[in-house]
Amino acid sequence: MLFALDSIDSIIGWILGPLSAYILLSGLDDLFVLLAAAWVWIGHWRLEIPLPTEADLVAAVPKRIAIFVPLWKEFEVIGKMLEHNIAANKYTTYDFFVGTYPNDGATIEAVQEIAARFPRVHLAVCPHDGPTSKADCLNWVFQRMLLHEERHGCHFDMVVTHDAEDLIHPEALRWINYFGDHYDFIQIPVLALPTPFLSITHGIYCDEFAEFQTRDLPVRRRLGGFVPSAGVGTGYSREALEKLAVSGSNRIFEPVCLTEDYENGLRLKNLGCKQIFVPITKARGSFVATREFFPQNRRAAIRQRTRWVTGISLQSWDRHGWSGGIGQVYWLWRDRKSLIGNPLSLLANAIFLYGMLTLAWATFTGGPWGLAHFAPNRLLPFAIALQMIHTLARGGCVTRVYGWRFALGVPIRAVFANWINAIATTRALYRFAIAKFRRQPLVWLKTEHAYPSRTALLEHKRFLTEMLICCGYITEEELLEALATKVGDGSIEQYLVATGKITDDQLCEALALQQGLPIARIEPKQISRNVARSLPKHIVSGWKVVPFKVASGSMFIAGTEAPGDDLTAALRPFTRLEIRFHLMTPKKFTALQEQLL
Repeated sequence: MLFALDSIDSIIGWILGPLSAYILLSGLDDLFVLLAAAWVWIGHWRLEIPLPTEADLVAAVPKRIAIFVPLWKEFEVIGKMLEHNIAANKYTTYDFFVGTYPNDGATIEAVQEIAARFPRVHLAVCPHDGPTSKADCLNWVFQRMLLHEERHGCHFDMVVTHDAEDLIHPEALRWINYFGDHYDFIQIPVLALPTPFLSITHGIYCDEFAEFQTRDLPVRRRLGGFVPSAGVGTGYSREALEKLAVSGSNRIFEPVCLTEDYENGLRLKNLGCKQIFVPITKARGSFVATREFFPQNRRAAIRQRTRWVTGISLQSWDRHGWSGGIGQVYWLWRDRKSLIGNPLSLLANAIFLYGMLTLAWATFTGGPWGLAHFAPNRLLPFAIALQMIHTLARGGCVTRVYGWRFALGVPIRAVFANWINAIATTRALYRFAIAKFRRQPLVWLKTEHAYPSRTALLEHKRFLTEMLICCGYITEEELLEALATKVGDGSIEQYLVATGKITDDQLCEALALQQGLPIARIEPKQISRNVARSLPKHIVSGWKVVPFKVASGSMFIAGTEAPGDDLTAALRPFTRLEIRFHLMTPKKFTALQEQLL
């Protein structure tokens, strides 16, 4: 055993010098960017166009925006995504174009159901079966938008890309519209939704996105690099899209690329388009950022990161080499150094663990062997010091977004991140080499998506009074007058109904739009009594809900108020069907309940 450990020590001793040198080089690289980010943060390098005030946002001429959402087997989340974002969004001149494939009937049906309720949602079906690549799907969505323009005599000034799991900030489109006057490419920050401390895999995304968008992206363009698209929350001017089409044989999004978003950032930089990353900033109490759930288990994270490494590091290198000035080459190096850094980081963690174990063993036994007896490596203390600075800086970025308690887990999550990234890099190298050898295209490695619960979405909901004004049911002056004359404890909405300013139906329509829920337009004779009595009487009377249809594995339920998680929990013991909630006015609901029950 002693001989084996001595052999291991000899190998590690041989490795430790080059490994320390790389860690030191990478640490100095990160320190340089950190100092540049600090310089930006303290205000010495300001945006050419300052962050907008409310007056600036109101004064900006509204552009017509097309939001592209490419899908493959996203029938479980796309309905919730569209419902919520339409209800929460404070911008008005936009349409959703949702891309699907002919062999994904469930997703097509889900989009059609939403499109029937919201005229601003348009289905775009690719002419061939899927999945192909996300870029290919986006290209066909673009063609569907052109057809829509031709048929309706309209013109979209900008395109914004999103995914099926995205929580679009209510102010995001207003900010993109504002910056669209000055830039061809606008990237809104992307942040992972907060998850519990022990959700290690998802916490890695929280850490990395908070750090990267606080440190790297604000200085990237300043130091000669391009701004990479995150794939979501990215706004393109039509002029930029036309340049992409001309330069790429009408391929706006490159179909062979697994990270077409990153590719487009580089292409637009080379085409001379003005780019901006909007700094992480709070507006009305929350960060103006696209929020989403990232993979929460190891396998899904490795799958997603394999695609990222393949597209960003390997395909980009293969397609573009090291072109551009010294500033751009530097950022290409930072994007691609993960090919070396990810495996070496895992190796460094393993050697550190081995060193701690052998040190403990030597201390306990008094033996001379183990890493404890190695002559100190001169580079190692500096490398370790830089890693500590990096960890502290990441912790500061995470604290800003998620709080100091969550930031305490940064060192632990960094070790798990090294493990996941090393596996993903190895797989990316293998897949890329096999594809090149066989001359086969790389296919879309789709990530499974989840959407937040209704309760978790409340932060982005607009006030019901805002929805009433937005729908044209009352004016702002009428609302202010009602607020001044209202007495008693009832809600302002009920007061508006009582005084005849709005009707029950109008209040229900506004509530349905706010909550992203359909309205139940049913008559008692259309409902089977067996279905209406499928829930216990105490549940129906206590929660004021009535089942009115069972179809396609779902139970359709009508009620007068938006459901919360507590209602879902109360219903779950009595049915395994998916709950599909619909709204009704109190008068119609009472009449329905009396006739059926």
